[in-house]
Amino acid sequence: MNTTNALALPALLLLAAGLTPFTPLRAQRRSLDLTVNGYGISIGDSRRVNGVRLNYRDTRLEQVNGVNATIWVPRDPSGEVNGLALGLPATGAGRINGVAAGLFGAGAEDRIRGIGVGLLGLGAGNELSGIMIGGLGGGSGGDVTGLGIGGLGFGAGGDLRGIMVGGLGVGGGARVTGITVGGLGVGAGGDLSGLSVGGLGVGSGGRVRGITIGGIGVGAGERLTGLAIGGIGVGTGGRLTGIAIGGVGVGGGEGVTGVAIGGVGVGSGGTLKWLSIGGIAVGAPRIEGAVISGITAGGVDVRGGVIAPAYFRIVEGGHLEGFSVSAYNHIKGEQRGLAIGVFNYAARLHGVQLGVLNYARNNRPGLRLLPLVNVNLDER
Repeated sequence: MNTTNALALPALLLLAAGLTPFTPLRAQRRSLDLTVNGYGISIGDSRRVNGVRLNYRDTRLEQVNGVNATIWVPRDPSGEVNGLALGLPATGAGRINGVAAGLFGAGAEDRIRGIGVGLLGLGAGNELSGIMIGGLGGGSGGDVTGLGIGGLGFGAGGDLRGIMVGGLGVGGGARVTGITVGGLGVGAGGDLSGLSVGGLGVGSGGRVRGITIGGIGVGAGERLTGLAIGGIGVGTGGRLTGIAIGGVGVGGGEGVTGVAIGGVGVGSGGTLKWLSIGGIAVGAPRIEGAVISGITAGGVDVRGGVIAPAYFRIVEGGHLEGFSVSAYNHIKGEQRGLAIGVFNYAARLHGVQLGVLNYARNNRPGLRLLPLVNVNLDER
């Protein structure tokens, strides 16, 4: 064989392989594909395969339907895995539909739908949906739907829907719906509904509906509806409706309707309706229903019954329609009904006073201060 033929043979072999003697190494094929019509086994950094793909580190993945197993985290998470994504120490892609499991963690640029497990953590840029377990924590920049368990915490920049458990806490930037349990707390930037339990507290910037239990407290920026129990207190900037129990107090900025029990007190900037029980005090501008206080109670417009052993007060211009039982019933406004106490005072009496001393300022001279009983049934 002459020199020309000896050089021509290797050149022909390279051309047959789709290469030239001047092709750079990085442009050569990066995978060994044992496939037929795209189905089979691919070893290396291939773009697409239906079957099993084994690679060190993904850099240009487009789609795998089957199993994608890697040893190192992807350089730039992209593409889609439909099936099983495995990684040592972590796995990742643009989208994973199926099972994502990493010794240390699993993540997706866009979403994970199905089952996700990461010894350290689990995350997605936009969505986690299904059963998600992160040894330390899990979260999404968007929504999380399904079952989420994080050793330290679980969170979402958007909505949280389903059952979420975090060793320290659970939180959503928008709405949180379902069953949420946080070792320290549970929080929502928007509305919170369902069953929520926080070791220290439960809170929402919006409305709270359902059963909420906080070791220290429960709070809502807007309306709170349902059963709320706070070790120290329960409060809302809006209206509270349902049953609320606070170790120290219960309060509603716009009103409380239902059963409210505060170890120290119950109060509202609006109306207290139904039953309010305070260890020391109960008060609101308007009260409709029953009040039981350990020491004192008061309001502007009270319609119902009040029991306050030490002191009950209606401010000047106020109104009592019903009954009050207290050592000192100090009604600087109008009393329509019954007052029972040691000393009863009414600026305008249209009812009955029973006590050691009873004073009705609108009675005729000589009948204003009387022992035992004082009466004025004039409707004027």
